[in-house]
Amino acid sequence: MTGKTFFIDTTKCTACRGCQVACKQWNRNPGTKTRQRGSYQNPEDLSFSTYKLVRFSEVEVDKKPMWYFFADQCRHCLEPPCMYTAESKGVKAITRDGATGAVLYNPNVKVKAADFKAIKESCPFDIPRWDEKTGGMAKCTMCIDRIKEGLLPACVKACPTGALNFGDRDKILDMAKKRLSELKAVYPKAQLLGADYLRTIFLVVDDPQKYHKFALVEDAIGITRIAAIKKLVQPLVNFSRFVG
Repeated sequence: MTGKTFFIDTTKCTACRGCQVACKQWNRNPGTKTRQRGSYQNPEDLSFSTYKLVRFSEVEVDKKPMWYFFADQCRHCLEPPCMYTAESKGVKAITRDGATGAVLYNPNVKVKAADFKAIKESCPFDIPRWDEKTGGMAKCTMCIDRIKEGLLPACVKACPTGALNFGDRDKILDMAKKRLSELKAVYPKAQLLGADYLRTIFLVVDDPQKYHKFALVEDAIGITRIAAIKKLVQPLVNFSRFVG
């Protein structure tokens, strides 16, 4: 499998939110009005204008408070359920770049509320966002415009600690596996999330649910396979309706 891939090493993340700010700046997205909710995390969630969000999770480990940081974004699935669901609905707002594998949303294509609901529900990671006023959808673009010019995604370029990495998929997978091997001796629970079926791979050293409830989902591989099957079956369904 060729194309590009992110590798996010949570052990190197300091939650400086440089990636979050860089994403906003490069995409010229407006700031989000926030409020104090008892957490340093702001804004509260991803949105139509927030593609990258460093999630803060405070947990107790051995009676000591611990912070877990998770630089959340679209996973750019190898087999994207959102795209296949959109195609089954006749929605032409989602495409996949052949060279990079980036799953891209066109925010200028209007999507009905019901169709968006189906698209969002098909995403195992709760990523798609919709603007009620324009009817458009948006999320991380993998900075496809920067990549085409030989530049790194804005979030990766801004990361000061090396927590965010990006490049050709085979090289990034090698990097991720090497880093995992290094950490296993100290953190027995260390694991890579979605290395076999995602283009955004996270390395965590504890239960993924401590980082974010959508960090790892059950049977994500099964979900993407079902999406792929739907893609194959849908033309037959549409044809039967046409001739019927």
